[in-house]
Amino acid sequence: ELNSSGLLLSKRAGRRRGALAILSRRLAKIKKNNKSPDIMAEDTRQNKKANFSGLAEHSNGMTKSPASAAMASKSGASKKLVIKNFKGEPKLTETYTEDTWLKLRDAVGAIQNSTSIKYNLEELYQAVENLCSYKVSPMLYKQLRQVCEDHVQAQIHQFREYPSLLSFLKRMNRCWQDHCRQTIMIRSIFLFLDRTYVLQNSLLPSIWDTGLELFRTHIVSDSMVQSRAVEGILEQIERERNGETVDRSLLRSLLGMLSDLQVYKESFEQRFLVETERLYAAEGQRLMLERDVPEYLHHVARRLDEENDRIISYLDQSTQKPLISTVEKQLLGEHMTAILQKGLCTLLDENRVTELTLLYQLFSKVKGGLPVLLQFWRDYIKNFGGEIVGSPEKDKDMVQELLDFKDKMDNVAHRCFQRNETFINAMKEAFESFINKRPNKPAELIAKYVDSKLRAGNKEATEEELERILDKIMIIFRFIHGKDVFEAFYKKDLAKRLLVGKSASVDAEKSMLSKLKHECGAAFTSKLEGMFKDMELSKDIMIQFKQYMQNQSEPSNIELTVNILTMGYWPTYTPMEVHLPAEMVKLQEVFKMFYLGKHSGRKLQWQPTLGHAVLKAEFKEGKKELQVSLFQTLVLLMFNEGEEFTLEEIQTATGIEDGELRRTLQSLACGKARVLNKNPRGKDVEDGDRFNFNNDFKHKLFRIKINQIQMKETVEEQVSTTERVFQDRQYQIDAAVVRIMKMRKTLSHNLLVSELYNQLKFPVKPGDLKKRIESLIDRDYMERDKESPNQYHYVA
Repeated sequence: ELNSSGLLLSKRAGRRRGALAILSRRLAKIKKNNKSPDIMAEDTRQNKKANFSGLAEHSNGMTKSPASAAMASKSGASKKLVIKNFKGEPKLTETYTEDTWLKLRDAVGAIQNSTSIKYNLEELYQAVENLCSYKVSPMLYKQLRQVCEDHVQAQIHQFREYPSLLSFLKRMNRCWQDHCRQTIMIRSIFLFLDRTYVLQNSLLPSIWDTGLELFRTHIVSDSMVQSRAVEGILEQIERERNGETVDRSLLRSLLGMLSDLQVYKESFEQRFLVETERLYAAEGQRLMLERDVPEYLHHVARRLDEENDRIISYLDQSTQKPLISTVEKQLLGEHMTAILQKGLCTLLDENRVTELTLLYQLFSKVKGGLPVLLQFWRDYIKNFGGEIVGSPEKDKDMVQELLDFKDKMDNVAHRCFQRNETFINAMKEAFESFINKRPNKPAELIAKYVDSKLRAGNKEATEEELERILDKIMIIFRFIHGKDVFEAFYKKDLAKRLLVGKSASVDAEKSMLSKLKHECGAAFTSKLEGMFKDMELSKDIMIQFKQYMQNQSEPSNIELTVNILTMGYWPTYTPMEVHLPAEMVKLQEVFKMFYLGKHSGRKLQWQPTLGHAVLKAEFKEGKKELQVSLFQTLVLLMFNEGEEFTLEEIQTATGIEDGELRRTLQSLACGKARVLNKNPRGKDVEDGDRFNFNNDFKHKLFRIKINQIQMKETVEEQVSTTERVFQDRQYQIDAAVVRIMKMRKTLSHNLLVSELYNQLKFPVKPGDLKKRIESLIDRDYMERDKESPNQYHYVA
């Protein structure tokens, strides 16, 4: 029948929509080609819907109208639109389902038995699709599972008898590979079932998961099979650990199987870690006794590399953390203290950079490893450094050894310990600890070492190297508590270098001064800077004095140079009266008149101990110039008046103090340049020794330096310098106590001592502090509380 629109009604709404869609597309195509349409649409406003004109001739349920036929004849050949009803669904034969399943079962059996499949795979796939379309999917799924289960169950018998574990593993692997291949093939045939029915039922496992589940349930979960498989895998791994070659691909496949079947952890990993722990515990105990530390460390590193390689090659990634942790614990964690006690000192003594780097890397992986290493590192520095500082016989080389040791430890901290701040700070603490165990001496020796480097004649280093050495010395200097001792000895040595003209470089001197100023502040270097200012002012004064001397009526044969020193800046020198030649005395008076004429109210005190001179001497070999001290000058000038003199005669004539005179004569008669002969011969000057001028003296140089004796420090000088430091410290303690009490008014003994330790910059003993407090009480700066003796009150 036709409805009012002229369209044949379909029995089903879905098919009607399909016909309309076909019609719409056909109309669109006609319009696109600009051809006359077979069907014309008119707008009937009364019905408000499209009305298709029927064709005049009946064709497949459609009629053609005369008007449209006429239009079609004008535009050429007419186009027919045919819309047919869908055919009804085909009905299956009664035996179709059973026949199709038998066909599919045969195909599955052929796959499982690795024989050829009789049917085309596409035909089989279509058969599955047909069965699924006719609602037999549940039955099909159940039958397929049963066939697969029967086949897997039948496979268990082949694992009952295998003589060797390796052949068992190979058979197991072959069975697993076959099973995987078969499951993939079966799934490809039943893919339609897998992607429709199974996918729509969330509780059902996929065909692949079903295959895994069946293999796990009937093969791998069998206690005998699982036990033998795991034993075989562990045996192969142990063989590889012992150096044998094994089939890694076999292990990779089997362990992959356990992982895929989700039994890896409970069936294999736990036993594997237990066996690993047992193996490496025994190996660690044995090798710690047999091998030295460097060899043992390399062995541990090699073992860790091997285990990491096993993880990459065939073990599951999840095993990495517990496995490596087990190896590290058994080979390192259990032996950390023993390794360090046995080998750290040797490694550091021999500067084994590679092994120390490896040691740090290995210990950083073990829990608590670095703190233990840190403690041993700190103890080593304290012990080694303590031996350097605490041995008086090593005093001569102490500073150089300290510098070398510091360089060595710096190198270890930076190259081996990866610049770890904790290790660097521990090193600094250790240096500060051992270097102050012997108070004062290291500070004194560092000052003398600086003097040896800054003194003229030091050809060991260029300016850049000298600067580098000074920087290193400053690092050691920072560790010293008694910096006032360093200052005292440095000032004394600097004074000698400046006054005797033995400073290697003014730039180097000022560089050292700036380093000290930066480290200790301006107050520490103010006097040292004052010494340099005095030397510069003295040069200006001498220029003026030479101009003054040119205007004198009686010119002198002696050229006088005077250094004017401010007493507060320079070390304290004991005045010594000596008998100078008349010409020298006259020159001194001339300078005195010149200087006081310019600076009235000042007082000049001459210091003969620091004077030096250049003498012209005639020997058989020819004329020479002798660079000597003032005391040496006074002794040598006597031989212009006579041939031979005794010790006593020389002392009477010069007025030089006995000890100083003996040193002076020793330098002239017993040193390398012997311009005097001593009778009797000997190294020491004794009472009654006689001296005469050595006319046969020979030397390759024209100007000969004999005044080196001035640069040498006497025992008396050393003692007096140390005593002055202690005296200054007492004044500083007194000043600090008064300063604290003036501010606090009342304070207990313990709090006062605590405050003093905070303020004082040098080490001091509690007993010394108590003495200074008693002294101040005696001098009425403070008083004890009448009721509490440990309480002090400030006395205004």
